[in-house]
Amino acid sequence: PELMNLFREAADIKTADQLNLPTPTPVYHNEVSQPTALQKQMVQELSERAAKVHSGAVAPTEDNMLKITSDGRKLGLDQRVINPDLPDDPNSKVNLCVNNIHRIWQDGQTEKLTQLVFCDLSTPHGDGSFNVYDDIRDKLVASGIPKEEIQFIHDADTEIKKKDLFAKVRSGQVRILFGSTQKLGAGTNVQDRLIALHDLDAPWRPGDLEQRAGRIVRQGNMNPDVHIYRYATEKSFDSYLWQTIENKQRFIS
Repeated sequence: PELMNLFREAADIKTADQLNLPTPTPVYHNEVSQPTALQKQMVQELSERAAKVHSGAVAPTEDNMLKITSDGRKLGLDQRVINPDLPDDPNSKVNLCVNNIHRIWQDGQTEKLTQLVFCDLSTPHGDGSFNVYDDIRDKLVASGIPKEEIQFIHDADTEIKKKDLFAKVRSGQVRILFGSTQKLGAGTNVQDRLIALHDLDAPWRPGDLEQRAGRIVRQGNMNPDVHIYRYATEKSFDSYLWQTIENKQRFIS
């Protein structure tokens, strides 16, 4: 606070909403998938675990609310994140996202329009284990999208590689870029051709959503309107998380 007061003596502080910069208009889409019977059963098990934790029936080292919350988030994303041997539900939110990405990719062929996919869970580890990133990429490649047009921010492990990757997204060589809020948030300048952004999971903080949206609702984007898709699995931890973010934002506002 002292530094900010000092800074204000020498500078005018302007926020984005005061500047009225020429940014594209975001159109929001809520994509809701229905839970499978297995997901419903697992949600019930999570609630039973929570009841045991609250009653003190289990030791905190054995089970706690953080573990339950983490499992709830994974389950809301895809049941295979909990157990890779479970079936791939064709109506899951992951598959809804695959269909949307492919449709938008096809519609934007002429202008080489690009897309971002944000997912903080089930990131690739490179050890062959199941993760949502590889699952979506494999499905997109199978549907006709060239593999080199789909990239993960996790593969750009140096500043030089990142710079090169961002340049490729801006030119339309890379059309779909995946990443987590932490790796693909602040400092990512790829807005030039961005037409759609996909929030595959709900982050913890409203500021994280701001960071994500700030990649596409940004000066220098050639599209007058852009689309932000937010995915949720009904009757899962997803709705609770989105509600929590809304409550936090209301309090902050």
